[in-house]
Amino acid sequence: MGIKVENASKRFGDFQAVQDINVEVKTGSLVALLGPSGSGKSTLLRLIAGLESLDEGRIWLTGRDATHQSIQDRQVGFVFQHYALFKHLTIRKNIAFGLEISRWPKTRIRNRVEELLELVQLSGLGDRYPSQLSGGQRQRVALARALAVEPKVLLLDEPFGALDAKVRKDLRTWLRRLHDDVHVTTVFVTHDQEEAMEIADDIVVMNQGRVEQTGSPAAIYDNPATSFVMSFIGPVNVLPSTSQLAKQTIHSPSDSQLFLRPHDIEIFSSPEMNTIPATITRVTHLGWWIQVDLQLVDGHTCVAHVTRDQSNGLDLQLSQTVYVQSRSVHHFPRHHSVTKVV
Repeated sequence: MGIKVENASKRFGDFQAVQDINVEVKTGSLVALLGPSGSGKSTLLRLIAGLESLDEGRIWLTGRDATHQSIQDRQVGFVFQHYALFKHLTIRKNIAFGLEISRWPKTRIRNRVEELLELVQLSGLGDRYPSQLSGGQRQRVALARALAVEPKVLLLDEPFGALDAKVRKDLRTWLRRLHDDVHVTTVFVTHDQEEAMEIADDIVVMNQGRVEQTGSPAAIYDNPATSFVMSFIGPVNVLPSTSQLAKQTIHSPSDSQLFLRPHDIEIFSSPEMNTIPATITRVTHLGWWIQVDLQLVDGHTCVAHVTRDQSNGLDLQLSQTVYVQSRSVHHFPRHHSVTKVV
């Protein structure tokens, strides 16, 4: 096992940052810690790195009990959101810094730095300074520096959070390919659901200092364990059990709420079996798919997602009456925290 966290708890004064966390990360895998701000994901990452000490529990790294080990002895590479590069050193010197501190032979350092420059696609830029690189390039330098000392574990704390959307998207693809080349056990923190779904082998969904669910992106999306997980991973409609859409399902407990993905709402231009009437209140074009805001006949509102071809075939128009039914729904108790689709 690459990383094992057992019953980990950490408090800062009166604030319980993480409580009774149990997480296992397979050797060589890439795992995302996903959750909103204040969910405890960065604190958990810092506990694994040794930057914070546990109040309770244990941490194992590559089969060794690292609970009381120093940061240096844990053999962990850490990448922060804001690069933390040395402005007065060249890119080559930034990458070599940890190796020089560890007193690697000069020839070995030179070879390792050139190898890493090629790995992160920055060959030929080694003599430049951080200010001469773009944000995406600087983050790649930070990753190269973390990998230089050949860590057993790589920890990334929202590494792309300070970058614009296009660069962030490109770096996500690059990081996944990089991980497939180096196979270092990697944990990265993010609040971006799409980022976690695209990059990670497994996702640990956190909320209020606890783990809500752990699993593959597909398993978490298709089989959410709680209403929080379903509402945080992807858009969702939340309707009361009194909704006529809820009554289409085989069993709808009276004390539950209906959770329904927008793409699981089917739209028809004329009545079909088990459909209910709805009025279109807005049609929004979002690239290859269309968002349709609906006012159901029972007064509740929801949104549906259809492809451009489906939209064109239905000739969807504002104020048009259509007929809808649900393909797949989940029910959760009312007291669970939820976030409605935006």
